[in-house]
Amino acid sequence: MSLQINLPHIVEEVEQAFADYEQALLVHDVPALDRWFWYDPQTVRYGVGEILLGGEAIRQYRQTCAPVHPSRTLHRTVVTTFGSDYATVSTEFTADDSDKIGRQMQTWVRMEAGWRIVAAHVSLMA
Repeated sequence: MSLQINLPHIVEEVEQAFADYEQALLVHDVPALDRWFWYDPQTVRYGVGEILLGGEAIRQYRQTCAPVHPSRTLHRTVVTTFGSDYATVSTEFTADDSDKIGRQMQTWVRMEAGWRIVAAHVSLMA
């Protein structure tokens, strides 16, 4: 089996999905954020201060979490695709309200409804 890595048109699709997710995050569009995550008990999101297991836990968290700071800026975003249905997105971020560097990793899978995040991890470092 020959797995094709970083097919340009797939990278473009994932970059667009990630950009749309990021825009929803910046404007705190909770319904859009919910749509980007796979709504399934197997979905995992490890946040800075929370462990969320399952789509319902992620939705409940989104209802009460504070919006990200509007100055959030991404750095060194890396999209890697494997074949045409699986991808990872890794990025760093900063914002004016913190002196810490944020790190975010997401696993994306193409589902019947389109690209969805099936696992995510967010952390901060000094």
